[in-house]
Amino acid sequence: MTTTRTFTMHGISEPTPGPRWQALFDATWPAYRAWYLQNGTDARPSLATATSRLERHLPQLVPTFERLVHLADDDIAARMLTMWDMPTFLPGCTQAVHVREQPTLVRNYDYSPDLFEWVSYSSGFTGRRVVGTSDCLWGLLDGMNDAGLVVSLTFGGRPGSEPGFGIPLVVRYLLEVSTDVGDALRRLETIPVAMAYNLTIGDAHGRVVTAFVAPGEKPHVSTLPAATNHRGLVPEHPAHAARFRSVERLEHALTAVTTAPDTESVTRAFLRKPLHNTAYAMGFGTVYTAVYRPAEGTLEYRWPDAKLVRRFDSPADSIVVRLTGD
Repeated sequence: MTTTRTFTMHGISEPTPGPRWQALFDATWPAYRAWYLQNGTDARPSLATATSRLERHLPQLVPTFERLVHLADDDIAARMLTMWDMPTFLPGCTQAVHVREQPTLVRNYDYSPDLFEWVSYSSGFTGRRVVGTSDCLWGLLDGMNDAGLVVSLTFGGRPGSEPGFGIPLVVRYLLEVSTDVGDALRRLETIPVAMAYNLTIGDAHGRVVTAFVAPGEKPHVSTLPAATNHRGLVPEHPAHAARFRSVERLEHALTAVTTAPDTESVTRAFLRKPLHNTAYAMGFGTVYTAVYRPAEGTLEYRWPDAKLVRRFDSPADSIVVRLTGD
């Protein structure tokens, strides 16, 4: 049965975590706490262990982390905010970079709308301006910095997890400390990740790569300008890829970015099947389409009947979104 539901997308602009982040935490923490502790308190790492990993691998984020811990004032929240060894996180998604006009990242985030924060966050946590789509309270699903770097994530299709960082914090870190693709890849080699993901990364110079990251491995880097939910062109796990039409979506995304005359044509392709999905009940519906234009400093969220534009210095705003699907 087809249904239509409404959600509100909020734009937050806060250089340093403060009242607006506090409001986000207050609104979402009960759900996050239940998710984080789904296997019991002892299944998650101690605060000392998790903090030590953050200090070792992502030291530039420590001052912001300490600010968040102060605002949250909760020991369990402090453990989760490290994003070390969290429960599994398996979004669908399609992403691609179009370079014919200017380097532009277009991505669909396919997931359950009930598990999405519905927040776009403009920040300056480390002094660098960053704008992107919030997840896990300070991580990013996709984002752009003021040096022209763009990064977006998809689940990589390989099952299993090991102790490592949740990928939204890795995306945040790369955007906070990197200026181009080469810089991001060098830093990525030093970060342990918890699960397999594809990171599509583009910069202001027009370089585009997709890095497949997985626990215990160095990143596998390809020049593919697009990614869905498997590594490279041939899935390691065909059943999972078939269930989510990963190969079909990748083929359409690659066709779009290599043949479309302009970014708007690519975006329209992402707003249509098979790239746009509506199986929201099974956690595989397109929650938003994002279009990042680093040269213009704009992030445009698109839905079939709505649009929200965000910049590094955009004020707080919001838009009501309708999602129609199964």
